[in-house]
Amino acid sequence: MILIFDLDDTLYDETSFVISGLGAVARYGEDVFGWDAESSLAFMREVLEREGRGRVFDRWLELHGHWSKARVAGCVKIYRHHRPRLELFPAARVVLDQFRGRVPLYLVTDGHKIVQKNKVDALGLFPEFRRVFITHRFGIHHAKPSTHCFERIRQAEGCSWGDMVYVGDNPSKDFVNLNPLGALTVRVQTGGHRNVVALPGHDAQVSIPDLNALPEVLAAHFQVPPRYGSGLAGDHGRASASLSSWPGTCPQTR
Repeated sequence: MILIFDLDDTLYDETSFVISGLGAVARYGEDVFGWDAESSLAFMREVLEREGRGRVFDRWLELHGHWSKARVAGCVKIYRHHRPRLELFPAARVVLDQFRGRVPLYLVTDGHKIVQKNKVDALGLFPEFRRVFITHRFGIHHAKPSTHCFERIRQAEGCSWGDMVYVGDNPSKDFVNLNPLGALTVRVQTGGHRNVVALPGHDAQVSIPDLNALPEVLAAHFQVPPRYGSGLAGDHGRASASLSSWPGTCPQTR
């Protein structure tokens, strides 16, 4: 089994990053213009709730009579480049601890390259995974639903699609192209997409309320091997191969 995770709203609450970024812009407003940061953040959160992300900085700058395209772009840059303080979902921490050293772990995430890297850094996730794939590093056309990064994982592990599991939250893009290939797809219903009704063929094969339910799902499809170094081999369900002969379950150099 090759276990692959999405990032935003799968391993942590993406709203926390948004609020962190708005806070960074609010502090910039206080430092440069003297606008109270707490009041600015409250205003931006109100706009976010009412209109979504697209016009938050426009509305804030308009409020103070300082709107310009250049200032909006500056706010966006501060938002994207700030160093956030983020925390994993408690269940994510438990699941990662449970499967570390037992199966290869990967991360595949869409989004701005710097933004996503800063998130992964803030969450301390780089050491958790065999490799972190930020899809935009390979070109925006390789973002999900493209299977480009998943194919790179499959080739690196020398495994079949049936050996792979992807855990994500967004039914508009996370699962639609993996389902026909035979990968096991698991939708965790956390975050902003939890109540979205998927289009036909777009939803995951299995839906769970949160990551606490993931180990049971995996146990129903695979016999999860013991931690590396135990010397124990066994049948792997869908993979139908021993630990010693199935490259997807053996430690490999990145």
